[in-house]
Amino acid sequence: MTAHEFTLIVFVISISAGLLGALTGLGGGIVVTPALTLLLGVDIRYAIGASLVSVVATSSGAAAAYVRDGLSNIRIGMFLEMATTVGAICGAYLASKLPTNALAILFGLVLLHSAWQVVQAKRQQNREQQHDPLANKLQLGGVFRSAEGAIDYRVSRAKSGFGLMYVAGVVSGMLGIGSGALKVIAMDSIMGIPFKVSTATSSFMIGVTGVASAAIYLKRGYIHPVIALPVMLGVLVGSTLGAKLLPHLPVKTLRRIFAIAVAFIAIQMITHGVRGRI
Repeated sequence: MTAHEFTLIVFVISISAGLLGALTGLGGGIVVTPALTLLLGVDIRYAIGASLVSVVATSSGAAAAYVRDGLSNIRIGMFLEMATTVGAICGAYLASKLPTNALAILFGLVLLHSAWQVVQAKRQQNREQQHDPLANKLQLGGVFRSAEGAIDYRVSRAKSGFGLMYVAGVVSGMLGIGSGALKVIAMDSIMGIPFKVSTATSSFMIGVTGVASAAIYLKRGYIHPVIALPVMLGVLVGSTLGAKLLPHLPVKTLRRIFAIAVAFIAIQMITHGVRGRI
């Protein structure tokens, strides 16, 4: 395979990954790394490095749109980003020390969890908000506008959310994904933040988390331009296309199809990791 053919194949794969990631809300990184590793035989650390670059590029555009629309809570994002950034640096460091088959198995387990998250119905439940002195002191609450009008919300269990954000950062740094699912779970289920605000704020945070861990991968030489550039451009094109198609497609069906595909990839990653083929 020539370099031009390799670049074209990576670009096409990345477009598909960005499209599926945008339609499911998980981001293209969750597909790019296993696709490069299983289909093209790319070393998993180089695949993770390229995925991190794409995560930074695609999240920047989405974050700007969410901030403009007033959905992102900047105070919450900056508060939680301290934990995810430290976690991302630790995760990137650990990834350089772990054998590739261990990374493959861990990635497969995270993929299985992501597949389960995709098929779950996202319901905005009425929660009884607990009084949180830390959240009140930092003024983490806010207002966002919806079809029903302006909605006020408060934040609870800020310390628990902060701790889970560190775990999300470690996962992101180790596996080259935005770990948006973990971040949304922390904000939506634990801290009681409305789901739309959680999703928008997660997108705002993902780029910073990606930069922190990508710097470690770059220093160790795991970001190769021949791989990273077509991945970044492809995921960007695919995610833009997915954002335009999302309102017109049966998302529930797409999510189920995506979940089945991700689960299959996860099993392949785990199997190859156990057998030492990666």
